[in-house]
Amino acid sequence: MHTSNTTAFRKTLLALAIGAVSHSALAADTQQKTASEETMVVQATEGTDFKPGGNDLVPAFLDGQVAHGGRLGMLGEQNAMDVPFNIVGYTSKLVKDQQAKTIAEVVSNDASVQPVQGYGNFAETYKIRGFELDGDDMTMGGLAGVVPRQVMDTQMLERVEIFKGANGLLNGAASTGVGGMINLEPKRAEDTPTASVGVDYTSDSQVGGTLDLGRRFGDNNQFGARFNFVDREGETAVDSDKRRTTLASLGLDYRGDRLRTSLDLGYQKKTFHGGEMGVNISGVNFIPAVPDSSKNYSQTWGYSDIESEFGMAKAEYDLTDNWTTYAAFGGQHSHEIGTYSAPKLINENGDATVGRLDTNRIIDAWSGMGGLRGNFDTGPISHKVNVGYAAQIKEDKTAWRMSSNNPTTNIYDNQGVAKPDNAWFGGNYFDPLTTARSRTQGWLLSDTLGFFDDQVLFTAAARHQKVVVRNYSNATGLEDTSARYTESRWTPTYGIVYKPWKELSLYANHTEALQPGDNAPTGAANYGQSMGILHSKQNEVGVKIDYQRVGGSLALFEIKKPSALLNSDNYYVLDGEQRNRGIELNVFGEPVLGLRLNGSTTWLDPELTKTAGGTNDGNDAIGVSRFYAVLGAEYDIKPVDGLTATVKVSHTGSQYADAANTKKLDSYTTLDLGVRYRTRVNANQNEMVWRVGVDNVTNEKYWSGVESYGTYIFQGEPRTVKVSMSYDF
Repeated sequence: MHTSNTTAFRKTLLALAIGAVSHSALAADTQQKTASEETMVVQATEGTDFKPGGNDLVPAFLDGQVAHGGRLGMLGEQNAMDVPFNIVGYTSKLVKDQQAKTIAEVVSNDASVQPVQGYGNFAETYKIRGFELDGDDMTMGGLAGVVPRQVMDTQMLERVEIFKGANGLLNGAASTGVGGMINLEPKRAEDTPTASVGVDYTSDSQVGGTLDLGRRFGDNNQFGARFNFVDREGETAVDSDKRRTTLASLGLDYRGDRLRTSLDLGYQKKTFHGGEMGVNISGVNFIPAVPDSSKNYSQTWGYSDIESEFGMAKAEYDLTDNWTTYAAFGGQHSHEIGTYSAPKLINENGDATVGRLDTNRIIDAWSGMGGLRGNFDTGPISHKVNVGYAAQIKEDKTAWRMSSNNPTTNIYDNQGVAKPDNAWFGGNYFDPLTTARSRTQGWLLSDTLGFFDDQVLFTAAARHQKVVVRNYSNATGLEDTSARYTESRWTPTYGIVYKPWKELSLYANHTEALQPGDNAPTGAANYGQSMGILHSKQNEVGVKIDYQRVGGSLALFEIKKPSALLNSDNYYVLDGEQRNRGIELNVFGEPVLGLRLNGSTTWLDPELTKTAGGTNDGNDAIGVSRFYAVLGAEYDIKPVDGLTATVKVSHTGSQYADAANTKKLDSYTTLDLGVRYRTRVNANQNEMVWRVGVDNVTNEKYWSGVESYGTYIFQGEPRTVKVSMSYDF
């Protein structure tokens, strides 16, 4: 690091530390003054200061765990009641209270989202409304190409927002998320100084520590700095599954009368050693019995190390009271290296071959966006317009080595085997060449027209999207001209919101998207090759409520997307269309004082259509259940001030593991219980919170899911104990 940069960084940390130390003294002094001075307290109505369309977060609901709204890509943060889309946000308070360490643990609160492990690795992917979203394709602050590769820790995040439905208009073609998008919002310094340390334990032997420091500076608190750090390592509840996480982030921001800027920088390293990577069932026509959930069927020499540096800069400037220009730029550099070894099942006794695949992969992504938004009236009709441009470039360098003479183990009695020698090679393993490049770019035009004092809001929008995909030989670096794709087109979106009264919104939308197809997965004969450019469509109608104490939504939708699968020759190819029709129900709030609920259900009809020769027409899509349900509840135990009991019940229906629908995973239900105790120490100046939780209390044994190709099935986590303590000073 350059000397001047190092000095500036040290000064920032010093200021944060001074602020943390002085915070307790400042609070004590303030308490003494309020005892002798007359003070007028003004309490704002929830949401009064929220200005939609920018970077200000939608106010949290009641206890501060759920927000009824979130970011709509280039349209900024929006209240869910005012837009013809379905979106919900989960806050850092929920993350802390549930001791959620990764995004998968947060989004599991919503029945519309199912976390799934990656294709024979440790990646977190997500199925939203039955369509897969790669963890790499999540956005941060509405910007694509920033989130670290495969698994993201929650320590630096203020919000995890889930947009449900096709989102090509809002987030562009850079995303695989036909069924929805997950957006992450980093923490910002608050007006009250933040100084928090924490320690945590997760069975069997994971121990971690966290640090969160934040402070604002200047006469009007216009400058802010927020530093977050976490380091955690140890063995999970599965034997010999060892993991380590290190993350450090720094968020700086400025908020002036007209200019608002921010800069976020982060570093994350994730290490997985000896963990389970799934069971390969591509060679059998059955689903095996579930092994003991605490036993490990993978090899201890399997590992994955993923290191990412990432960052983004954003700015907004109010040209007038009604017109604002905005811009953002960001990117990430990730390096993944690992030896992957998932057992490939060969019979019902559990015998399986143990292969080896070494991967060295480097990914660089850069993205930016900019535009102008504003509002004006034409007679009795109001207008909120947005004109913007967004682009992303991405480069992938991949080399691999693979074994052919594979030994045998047993998933029910894994004794461990020696690492087999590599026999096949793809590219220069120690200096990978470029294997794929993609570029997406497009203009956004939108206008939301308000009628009858904005009781009716009609949104008409379109995005001109251009997608360029290029594939290259990892041996020579030469372009594969047979796998060259370029396409551009206008994709329309229109929607309407009708609010007969302020607590109720009726809405409908139609939206289309254009995006790069998935790359052929590891092990496919055409590994790494893009499936070209896909065009998807969605129609949706629904209703939303917000009665201050209780909120929620009911949605009916249909999404169509070209589908892909591994054929009999082990090539990953497009095959027909996946048409998901469904109903979603979400309810959250505090219907009774001290009792908070967050429940959701999703019914899906994930039908395959237009398949080759009609072979699989009418079958269910791989890895999509017809029914999901989640019910979470908290109850404040009043005899003990600060004591809260928590419970979460999750149910996933049966799901097919192949396009022919001959292999099916059983349904399962899990129960999580917890308790937390919040108290004040040091003469009531500082807060301490203890949290204890047990996930999968009944130690249910189950196959949790299957990735979209139908190759790997994954086992659910065993009973896991989590304990943490945070201290705010």
